[in-house]
Amino acid sequence: MGRNTRKRRSSMANKAIAASAALALGGGGLIWANFYASAHESKNSSQNQTKAATAAAQVATISCPDVGQKLTNVPSGARSGVDRELANLDKQITEAYARLASTRQAQAGDSGFVQNAIVGPLKDKRTATIDRIRINIQRSGGQVQNLSQLAACTTQGAQTNAGEAGGGDQNGGQQNGGQQDGGQQGGGDQNGGEQEGGQDGGQQGGGQQGNGGQGGNGPAAADFVDITKVQQNAQLGVGANGLAANGNGGSRGTFTSVCGTNGNDNHNTDNVIVAPGVTNGAHHLHDYVGNQNNDAFASDQDLAAAETSCQNQGDKSSYFWPVLRVQDGSQDFDQNNDGGGKEGNVGKILQPAQAQLKFVGNKRGKVVGMPTALRIITGDAKAFVNGNANANVNWSCTGFENKVQLEDKYPICPQGSQVVRTTNFQSCWDGQNIDSANHRTHVAFVQANGSCANGFKAIPQLQVRLVYNVPAPKLQNGQVVNPYAVDSFPENLHKPITDHNDFINFFSQNTMNKMVNCINTGKKCK
Repeated sequence: MGRNTRKRRSSMANKAIAASAALALGGGGLIWANFYASAHESKNSSQNQTKAATAAAQVATISCPDVGQKLTNVPSGARSGVDRELANLDKQITEAYARLASTRQAQAGDSGFVQNAIVGPLKDKRTATIDRIRINIQRSGGQVQNLSQLAACTTQGAQTNAGEAGGGDQNGGQQNGGQQDGGQQGGGDQNGGEQEGGQDGGQQGGGQQGNGGQGGNGPAAADFVDITKVQQNAQLGVGANGLAANGNGGSRGTFTSVCGTNGNDNHNTDNVIVAPGVTNGAHHLHDYVGNQNNDAFASDQDLAAAETSCQNQGDKSSYFWPVLRVQDGSQDFDQNNDGGGKEGNVGKILQPAQAQLKFVGNKRGKVVGMPTALRIITGDAKAFVNGNANANVNWSCTGFENKVQLEDKYPICPQGSQVVRTTNFQSCWDGQNIDSANHRTHVAFVQANGSCANGFKAIPQLQVRLVYNVPAPKLQNGQVVNPYAVDSFPENLHKPITDHNDFINFFSQNTMNKMVNCINTGKKCK
């Protein structure tokens, strides 16, 4: 879809309708407002059309049950087939969201359009895919119950799940302020009466930086908060789930692996943990440090034989996370690529100024070594539509980390302060498995007292701290100018609560033994 040039509106009423629709909308609000302004200039626009337009504007995104998280027991023989079908479900949602964002004119004229043309067909596709998942599992001797109930999707308005999931009032009343996440994404007239529409590469020019960024699907003004105006958190240094494992007792040592900041631009949009063998399985771009051979097709043997960016060559582990971008009107190498600009991940990629990878102990006792090829995912890339059950997010600024950790807001840092992303990984392991069907149940977070439940064993806890030099966004007239955001699945609207982090252990046995010894004896090692 190319650029739309809007004519001067014939009445203040039409202007107000289009502006309010854009403000109410999450993804694609400006796109819809453009169509509405050009299609409804006439004095003959009816009240029913206005109501239909308003209803269409309330649909910000699509929310589908996360089938993968329900699959806790998949036979090993069915894993590869199931993973491919789960990746297919993600692709179907991405395509449906793109259609949702590019058909606002049709939605405004037909109150049943979204259900009949987008959500209904999506359910049919998901039903067939979920049935193939069931067949895969049953052929390998597994049992499946009630998966068909997960086929239907719903539409979701601009209000945030993260406000409920990510701490609600934790930011001293500053987080919500009468604005709902996504509710300010429209951008109204601020770009001089012109807007670039669509979901592909033509839309992400310089005119996008003030209207909700990311091609019209986030972030929004309501996703940001001035950290100097946020009250100190009651709990420090923890996300929704990510309790720090170490304390004043137990195993108090640390092991730090220095692996660089991805200065060699090792990127891809795969995820070998969640979608092995599937190109663009993540639908967003990752930074990689450590292992240099991590893509969707890398086997454990490939990873073990790869080069590493870590100074300690005994660490060939893979550390990866979604890139951070700033929407300053510039374009990056993936502007026209899948997972990049074609899926709403636009703007200049920011290389971390620092990437600190530290392993710590357990405050109740000693830790045991991690098994080779152990996979850990922490956080949830789909937390905006999934809710906060697996969210694990910490946003802050240098100089504020001991006072404020944000979960559902991006911080606006004062001059001289840098943006910080911190992640504390799960540090309890079931003692048997290097992965699980949903990539979560083989590991767990420590309990509040630092112990591991259900017979799990304490392992070194990975703590990742990423520091960025980010030009501070500005909030002007309810809009955000030059925003920044993590890459995300497009339907998750680049919300801060979707931040996540991934790790695959490929420490040599000698280096892992050294790590465990350092941690258990209270030393600080590299």
